[in-house]
Amino acid sequence: MHETSAGGLVVDGIDGPREEQVAALIGRVDRRGRMLWSLPKGHIEVGETAEQTAIREVAEETGVQGSVLAALGSIDYWFVTDGRRVHKTVHHYLLRFSSGELCDDDVEVAEVAWVPIRELPSRLAYADERRLAQVADELIDRLQADGPAALPPLPVTAPWRRQQTHSRARRTREDSPDRKNGRRLDP
Repeated sequence: MHETSAGGLVVDGIDGPREEQVAALIGRVDRRGRMLWSLPKGHIEVGETAEQTAIREVAEETGVQGSVLAALGSIDYWFVTDGRRVHKTVHHYLLRFSSGELCDDDVEVAEVAWVPIRELPSRLAYADERRLAQVADELIDRLQADGPAALPPLPVTAPWRRQQTHSRARRTREDSPDRKNGRRLDP
């Protein structure tokens, strides 16, 4: 089984001083109760391109809007769920913050935070995402030194044509009355 997702690193202050730049991260609690910080991402829906999915998922999971500037790269990995092996590919993009306020209303997200760009290597839980943060850092340097024309062109992606079989059903807030802001309510 194969799943394809997209997401990204949305940066506020991308044209300003490096020490003032922050990126929106999401936190999810793992099975051991640890908060794991990562980039927002989600499944590509029928009729969406990877870039459209990245914009939508960033907005859904963080509450902020962004516009795609460049591709950061893809991560792929295998996992097992419900007795099935799943090969997952996630396409990531660098996004410029355009509007909105952070919120953790998405039921799949426990917390959201603006994190200084320089702290991403120590905050991100996964090595592949730390590598993408390094790519973003290099792209931001190029953007600031030589302008948008210095960024590599976006790869051409076609709209997704078939529905994906999700490894787990997405729930809405209405489906989860015992949760608030992505966290369990105390009994």
